[in-house]
Amino acid sequence: MKKVYMLKVKIFFSLFFVTFLIGCAGISDESVDNENGTSSNTEEQTLKVAFDQGIDSLNPYGDANGEPSTILASRQIYDTLVVNEEEEIKPSLAESWEQPDSKTWTFNIKEGVTFHDGSSLTAEDVKYSIEQQVDSDDSPLTVLWSDFDSVEVKDDYTIEIKTKKPMGTLLSSLTLLFITPADSATDEFYKEPIGSGPFKVSSFVPEQELKLTDNEEYWDGSPKLKKLEFENIPETSSRLTALETGEIDLTWTIPADQITGLENNDDIDIINNPSYLYYFNWFNSSREPFDNPKVRQALRYAVDTEGIVEDLFGETGEVLNSPIPDAVFGSTDLDLYEYNPEKAKELLDEAGYPNGFSTTMMWSNDGGPQILQLAEAMMSDWSDIGVEVEPIQIERAEWIEKLNALDWDMDLQTNSVITGDADYTLGRLYTSEADRNGYKNEELDNLLNSAKETTDQDEREELYDKANKIIWDEAVGMFPLELNQITAMHSYVKGFEPSPSDDPNFKDVSVEK
Repeated sequence: MKKVYMLKVKIFFSLFFVTFLIGCAGISDESVDNENGTSSNTEEQTLKVAFDQGIDSLNPYGDANGEPSTILASRQIYDTLVVNEEEEIKPSLAESWEQPDSKTWTFNIKEGVTFHDGSSLTAEDVKYSIEQQVDSDDSPLTVLWSDFDSVEVKDDYTIEIKTKKPMGTLLSSLTLLFITPADSATDEFYKEPIGSGPFKVSSFVPEQELKLTDNEEYWDGSPKLKKLEFENIPETSSRLTALETGEIDLTWTIPADQITGLENNDDIDIINNPSYLYYFNWFNSSREPFDNPKVRQALRYAVDTEGIVEDLFGETGEVLNSPIPDAVFGSTDLDLYEYNPEKAKELLDEAGYPNGFSTTMMWSNDGGPQILQLAEAMMSDWSDIGVEVEPIQIERAEWIEKLNALDWDMDLQTNSVITGDADYTLGRLYTSEADRNGYKNEELDNLLNSAKETTDQDEREELYDKANKIIWDEAVGMFPLELNQITAMHSYVKGFEPSPSDDPNFKDVSVEK
């Protein structure tokens, strides 16, 4: 049986990971809600967000559009045709859609929506945005659109999307397709981009800060906040200190050893939710000795996963028994690799490494909560079977470059299945064509491609069960734990709804002191 979560994704939803803090300033005690639910304070409501990963880009089609920080920012600035909300795909800019046949989708777009500059959003803008994503040479999300064929404007508020094959993942992929004005996507445009979302860009300094103001003309009602500001505070203790002093107001995915102190603060509330975030350690199957599955399996048996997760993560994490978190559509309950150093040594001997070997493991210095402690615990267990690992902790930009170039032996990181659908991770990262970890398997390719194409969700689950088992049994990587989303916020922050994909929409958030 799978674990039951508060937020369980049941339908077809297809970085590493971020932490956020939210703050407030200038709030009058005389707060009265008007008919739109917005504050009537005479002073502006300002919410400040601090987190451990800087926003590098506001380009929703570029090389950073798979980064959680870019997706979070995009969620405030732009709109999508559909959204993942309350366990189902719901309309956003698309009022309705239909499938005349298995390879055709028709979307009816909401009329009267305007961009931040006052211009109307039409089908031409949607067509342009889709083609920007599909034709991008840099975007890590373009692979989600591999079966896309064409998009045609039928009238000002109707588009028709055709696919080469049935595409059961289309709606989930559209939750990450942000709409920008046609013919405006340039490097200069993305320094201060225009969208149709609830907040407008006031200023942006990559990796440092993003300042937003409310879009009073937002089609779904103006935000309660007047200002929303994001800044980069990469060091955990500094962020939590800022939280407790009231400089900032909210953070999530808090390290286990910091929770007790926060719980003792009467001004701070704690929320524990499931998330789509998890840790994995890939083995580079294109390099010796990891081209041998027995070596990969040996390293899995050598690690006391359950003990490490309990000791380091406590209530903030749970042992993972699938290549993707349990809350994701397409996850599978699989048998854990038992902690068995003797079996690990036997497998190394069979693989031709009776005395072990030396290798390296890399991670980025903002790769996830307690990543250093996790790496040290794993390396200690591997040392017990004669495998000596040199740690390589590097800046994120260099890490991304080496990761994409397969210039590593082992890679430790967090990842979020942002759409809540297995295809976002399995179909994007584990095919031979993607070649993200050196592992290639034609049977796995066929399973993942079939799961992408069918619109029968029961069939998709069966296909992912088989795909997950191959990835697990072949030990393409280690998948030690999924991270719960531990949110800490000042009690005066109201209306915040945690998102399992770490990209909450702040439109309905307010501060009430």
